[in-house]
Amino acid sequence: MAQLVLTLSSLSKEYVRVRMSARNNGAVVNPTADTVEMAFTLNDAEPTSPDWKSASWETDANTEPDTYYARCLVGPGGTVTLADGTYRVWVRVTDSPEIPVKKCGLLVIT
Repeated sequence: MAQLVLTLSSLSKEYVRVRMSARNNGAVVNPTADTVEMAFTLNDAEPTSPDWKSASWETDANTEPDTYYARCLVGPGGTVTLADGTYRVWVRVTDSPEIPVKKCGLLVIT
């Protein structure tokens, strides 16, 4: 998983994408059957229940192996609208038995 540093205008509606990867016994695992959520918190605070927003998966099949991204539509009319500021980006993937929660980088809204 790569660290994200992204700047968006508060007027823009765009997907915020985070590259995700998973392995089982050394083999790449396709995570797209798992539920994925994203949260955006101020001041490096850990997310609480209301912070988690529905996200979706995007697959880049032009790579070997495939590359997977968690994504959430941010901006006016998107899944989440954020005021100007700097936010910590989090991703939570619900699998069985694991439910990893990852800090993924920063999102700056201007």
